[in-house]
Amino acid sequence: MYPFREGSFAVRNGWYVAGFVNELGRKLLARTILGQPVVMYRKEDGTAVAVGGRCPHRHFPLGESCLKGDAIQCGYHGITFGPDGQCVKIPSQAHAPRSYRIPTYPLVEHGIWAWIWMGDPDKADPDKADPALLPDLEEIGAAGQDLVLRPFYVEHVKGRYQLLNDNLLDLTHLGYLHAGSIGTEDNASAPEELTKEHRVLRSRRYIRDAVPPPVVAQFNGDDIERVDRVIGMDFYLPGFHAGISDMQIAESNPVRQGEVLNRGRVYHAVTPETPTTCHYFFALSARTEEEVDRAFPYLQPVIAEDKFATEEIEKMLAIIGENPDELLIRSDRNAVEGRRMLQAMMDAEAEAPQGSPGR
Repeated sequence: MYPFREGSFAVRNGWYVAGFVNELGRKLLARTILGQPVVMYRKEDGTAVAVGGRCPHRHFPLGESCLKGDAIQCGYHGITFGPDGQCVKIPSQAHAPRSYRIPTYPLVEHGIWAWIWMGDPDKADPDKADPALLPDLEEIGAAGQDLVLRPFYVEHVKGRYQLLNDNLLDLTHLGYLHAGSIGTEDNASAPEELTKEHRVLRSRRYIRDAVPPPVVAQFNGDDIERVDRVIGMDFYLPGFHAGISDMQIAESNPVRQGEVLNRGRVYHAVTPETPTTCHYFFALSARTEEEVDRAFPYLQPVIAEDKFATEEIEKMLAIIGENPDELLIRSDRNAVEGRRMLQAMMDAEAEAPQGSPGR
């Protein structure tokens, strides 16, 4: 499946964001993740769980059902499943066979995100949440940096997840797709520094003595002529991007040089839904509650532009076919490396013996 090899869809053995922690409660939350229906909720003791979202009887969506204590009662025929996936009641018969069950999936609350593991259950320990596989919260600026962190938007995108990953791995688009808000042409012309680690791909651009993006005039006045910026993105495979966008008045300013205009982080979680759709979770951290408050409405059109670009490319792929030729350019280096790393992970999974999905 473009842009991967035929037969490749997504990495299964990895943590994906299934939602923000504040979305989970006593109301059933249904999402499709990696082609599988999933329902999430909190048990009466507050523990968050994720189970299969399809009743095995007549395939009724369990997300359209109801909770009875900690169990889900199917809204079609009343068949009831506990949080461990085991059927505990079939109203039309005296006993529920042990084989009558639905899948369960490890679900971990880490920061403001709820992370789900859709692959081989033997390769994940939901109690430990191996820090080698989940982003370190301090490292990504989500803890310990005196920043205000808040979930912003949950978007359903009618485009394959890798198109959105490509967007986030190539920030040269900021000066064009987002020219009216956060980008300038320097986003494309400044040299890019790349660092590759195990399951992490980092990008940085250091932009010096440059024209400020329109957002500066919006929030800081129109008398700032030059700025110094650091922009970048850390891609934690398979689907989480932690971005940096620090900005200060340029050192060339004789009076206000070095004055911080922005210090914060942005977080983009991209989770495959189906081969041609995905979930997109955006969050932000900034120095103060006021900065976070003003960013919420300002960035909505920016995220909408990324969603628009992704969906328009998906429409084009539907017209031209699944294996289009690409005329790559220098700035594609990071996105291509991200694709290669994901493909290598999928290839390794395809070669290894597979357990059954869920538990």
